[in-house]
Amino acid sequence: MTVWHWVRHGPTHEKTFVGWRDVPADLSDTQQIARLNAYLPDEALMISSDLMRASATADALTAQTRRRLPHHKDLRELHFGEWDGVRFDIVAKRHPELSRAYWEQPGDVAPPGGESWNTTSARVNAIVNRLNQDHPHSHIIAVAHFGVILTQLQRALRVSAYDAFAHKIDNLSVTTLHHGDTCHAEVINHVP
Repeated sequence: MTVWHWVRHGPTHEKTFVGWRDVPADLSDTQQIARLNAYLPDEALMISSDLMRASATADALTAQTRRRLPHHKDLRELHFGEWDGVRFDIVAKRHPELSRAYWEQPGDVAPPGGESWNTTSARVNAIVNRLNQDHPHSHIIAVAHFGVILTQLQRALRVSAYDAFAHKIDNLSVTTLHHGDTCHAEVINHVP
Protein backbone atom coordinates (compact mmCIF):
# COMPACT_ATOMS: atom_id res chain seq x y z
CA MET A 1 0.00 0.00 0.00
CA THR A 2 1.25 3.47 -0.91
CA VAL A 3 0.22 6.26 1.44
CA TRP A 4 -0.14 9.76 -0.01
CA HIS A 5 0.02 12.78 2.24
CA TRP A 6 -1.42 15.60 0.11
CA VAL A 7 -0.37 19.03 1.37
CA ARG A 8 -1.95 22.17 0.00
CA HIS A 9 0.65 24.87 -0.60
CA GLY A 10 0.95 27.98 1.56
CA PRO A 11 -1.54 30.84 1.03
CA THR A 12 -1.16 33.24 -1.89
CA HIS A 13 -3.58 35.95 -0.67
CA GLU A 14 -4.82 36.31 -4.26
CA LYS A 15 -8.43 37.44 -4.73
CA THR A 16 -8.67 36.04 -8.26
CA PHE A 17 -8.60 32.69 -10.00
CA VAL A 18 -5.13 31.20 -9.59
CA GLY A 19 -4.46 28.19 -11.74
CA TRP A 20 -1.31 27.87 -13.81
CA ARG A 21 -0.26 31.47 -13.12
CA ASP A 22 2.93 31.27 -11.08
CA VAL A 23 2.43 33.24 -7.87
CA PRO A 24 4.42 32.88 -4.63
CA ALA A 25 3.14 31.42 -1.38
CA ASP A 26 3.28 33.25 1.91
CA LEU A 27 5.41 30.97 4.10
CA SER A 28 5.89 33.45 6.94
CA ASP A 29 3.93 31.37 9.50
CA THR A 30 6.96 29.37 10.55
CA GLN A 31 5.16 27.87 13.57
CA GLN A 32 2.45 26.35 11.40
CA ILE A 33 5.05 25.06 8.95
CA ALA A 34 6.98 23.51 11.87
CA ARG A 35 3.79 21.78 13.12
CA LEU A 36 3.07 20.51 9.61
CA ASN A 37 6.62 19.30 9.21
CA ALA A 38 6.42 17.43 12.54
CA TYR A 39 3.09 15.85 11.56
CA LEU A 40 4.32 14.46 8.24
CA PRO A 41 6.25 11.16 8.14
CA ASP A 42 10.03 11.47 8.33
CA GLU A 43 10.73 8.60 5.95
CA ALA A 44 8.94 9.67 2.80
CA LEU A 45 9.36 10.65 -0.79
CA MET A 46 8.43 14.24 -1.54
CA ILE A 47 7.10 15.62 -4.80
CA SER A 48 5.43 18.88 -5.69
CA SER A 49 3.83 20.77 -8.51
CA ASP A 50 6.34 22.79 -10.50
CA LEU A 51 4.53 26.03 -9.68
CA MET A 52 6.51 28.14 -7.16
CA ARG A 53 3.79 28.25 -4.50
CA ALA A 54 3.94 24.46 -4.24
CA SER A 55 7.66 23.93 -4.81
CA ALA A 56 8.59 26.60 -2.22
CA THR A 57 6.22 24.99 0.30
CA ALA A 58 7.87 21.63 -0.40
CA ASP A 59 11.28 23.25 0.14
CA ALA A 60 10.09 24.43 3.56
CA LEU A 61 9.12 20.83 4.41
CA THR A 62 12.30 19.15 3.24
CA ALA A 63 13.97 16.99 5.87
CA GLN A 64 17.17 14.97 5.60
CA THR A 65 15.21 11.73 5.77
CA ARG A 66 12.78 12.74 3.00
CA ARG A 67 13.88 12.09 -0.56
CA ARG A 68 12.87 14.81 -3.02
CA LEU A 69 11.57 13.78 -6.39
CA PRO A 70 11.66 16.30 -9.25
CA HIS A 71 8.79 18.81 -9.37
CA HIS A 72 6.09 17.66 -11.79
CA LYS A 73 3.91 19.77 -14.06
CA ASP A 74 1.12 17.17 -13.94
CA LEU A 75 0.53 18.17 -10.31
CA ARG A 76 -0.39 21.72 -11.35
CA GLU A 77 -3.67 23.29 -10.30
CA LEU A 78 -6.80 23.32 -12.45
CA HIS A 79 -6.03 25.25 -15.64
CA PHE A 80 -8.42 28.21 -15.66
CA GLY A 81 -7.26 29.53 -19.04
CA GLU A 82 -8.60 33.06 -19.68
CA TRP A 83 -10.08 33.17 -16.19
CA ASP A 84 -6.68 32.98 -14.48
CA GLY A 85 -5.97 36.27 -12.70
CA VAL A 86 -9.57 37.48 -13.01
CA ARG A 87 -11.88 38.05 -10.03
CA PHE A 88 -14.68 35.52 -9.56
CA ASP A 89 -17.46 38.10 -9.88
CA ILE A 90 -16.05 39.40 -13.17
CA VAL A 91 -15.86 35.86 -14.59
CA ALA A 92 -19.48 35.29 -13.52
CA LYS A 93 -20.54 38.47 -15.36
CA ARG A 94 -18.54 37.72 -18.52
CA HIS A 95 -19.45 34.03 -18.74
CA PRO A 96 -22.54 33.53 -16.55
CA GLU A 97 -23.71 30.21 -17.96
CA LEU A 98 -20.26 28.73 -18.48
CA SER A 99 -18.93 29.73 -15.05
CA ARG A 100 -22.03 28.37 -13.35
CA ALA A 101 -21.80 25.09 -15.27
CA TYR A 102 -18.08 24.81 -14.46
CA TRP A 103 -18.82 24.69 -10.71
CA GLU A 104 -22.25 23.03 -10.72
CA GLN A 105 -21.65 20.42 -13.42
CA PRO A 106 -17.92 19.73 -13.29
CA GLY A 107 -16.78 17.14 -15.75
CA ASP A 108 -16.25 18.13 -19.36
CA VAL A 109 -16.96 21.86 -18.90
CA ALA A 110 -13.81 23.96 -19.41
CA PRO A 111 -13.03 27.68 -19.16
CA PRO A 112 -11.93 29.36 -22.41
CA GLY A 113 -8.37 28.22 -23.06
CA GLY A 114 -8.39 26.05 -19.93
CA GLU A 115 -9.08 22.45 -19.06
CA SER A 116 -12.03 20.56 -17.68
CA TRP A 117 -12.25 18.72 -14.37
CA ASN A 118 -12.06 15.41 -16.25
CA THR A 119 -8.88 16.48 -18.03
CA THR A 120 -7.29 17.60 -14.76
CA SER A 121 -8.34 14.39 -13.03
CA ALA A 122 -6.89 12.21 -15.80
CA ARG A 123 -3.60 14.14 -15.71
CA VAL A 124 -3.26 13.79 -11.92
CA ASN A 125 -4.41 10.16 -11.86
CA ALA A 126 -1.71 9.26 -14.39
CA ILE A 127 1.16 10.60 -12.25
CA VAL A 128 -0.31 9.08 -9.07
CA ASN A 129 -0.69 5.69 -10.75
CA ARG A 130 2.88 5.82 -12.05
CA LEU A 131 4.31 6.72 -8.65
CA ASN A 132 2.21 4.03 -6.94
CA GLN A 133 3.70 1.51 -9.36
CA ASP A 134 7.27 2.85 -9.03
CA HIS A 135 7.16 3.21 -5.22
CA PRO A 136 4.87 0.56 -3.71
CA HIS A 137 4.64 0.49 0.09
CA SER A 138 6.03 4.02 0.37
CA HIS A 139 4.86 7.21 1.96
CA ILE A 140 4.65 10.07 -0.54
CA ILE A 141 4.25 13.70 0.48
CA ALA A 142 2.79 15.62 -2.45
CA VAL A 143 2.63 19.40 -2.20
CA ALA A 144 0.00 20.53 -4.63
CA HIS A 145 -3.16 22.58 -5.09
CA PHE A 146 -6.82 22.65 -4.06
CA GLY A 147 -8.15 21.16 -7.33
CA VAL A 148 -5.46 18.50 -7.57
CA ILE A 149 -6.18 17.28 -4.04
CA LEU A 150 -9.91 17.25 -4.75
CA THR A 151 -9.41 15.02 -7.82
CA GLN A 152 -7.75 12.46 -5.57
CA LEU A 153 -10.36 12.86 -2.86
CA GLN A 154 -13.02 12.19 -5.48
CA ARG A 155 -11.15 9.03 -6.40
CA ALA A 156 -10.83 7.86 -2.79
CA LEU A 157 -14.41 8.63 -1.79
CA ARG A 158 -15.87 7.46 -5.11
CA VAL A 159 -18.12 10.50 -5.34
CA SER A 160 -19.04 12.90 -8.13
CA ALA A 161 -16.82 15.86 -8.97
CA TYR A 162 -19.59 18.12 -7.66
CA ASP A 163 -19.51 16.32 -4.30
CA ALA A 164 -15.71 16.51 -4.23
CA PHE A 165 -15.93 20.30 -4.65
CA ALA A 166 -17.95 20.45 -1.41
CA HIS A 167 -14.82 19.57 0.60
CA LYS A 168 -12.72 22.28 2.16
CA ILE A 169 -8.96 21.99 1.64
CA ASP A 170 -7.13 24.64 3.65
CA ASN A 171 -3.68 25.98 2.88
CA LEU A 172 -0.99 23.97 4.69
CA SER A 173 -3.46 21.16 5.45
CA VAL A 174 -2.90 17.42 4.97
CA THR A 175 -5.22 14.95 3.29
CA THR A 176 -4.01 11.35 3.66
CA LEU A 177 -5.08 8.72 1.15
CA HIS A 178 -4.16 5.02 1.05
CA HIS A 179 -3.66 3.31 -2.31
CA GLY A 180 -3.81 -0.47 -2.43
CA ASP A 181 -6.27 -2.56 -4.39
CA THR A 182 -8.55 0.43 -3.93
CA CYS A 183 -8.02 3.97 -2.71
CA HIS A 184 -9.51 5.26 0.52
CA ALA A 185 -9.24 8.39 2.64
CA GLU A 186 -7.81 8.31 6.14
CA VAL A 187 -7.66 12.04 6.92
CA ILE A 188 -9.21 14.99 5.06
CA ASN A 189 -8.06 18.59 5.51
CA HIS A 190 -6.13 18.15 8.75
CA VAL A 191 -4.39 21.34 9.87
CA PRO A 192 -1.74 20.39 12.43
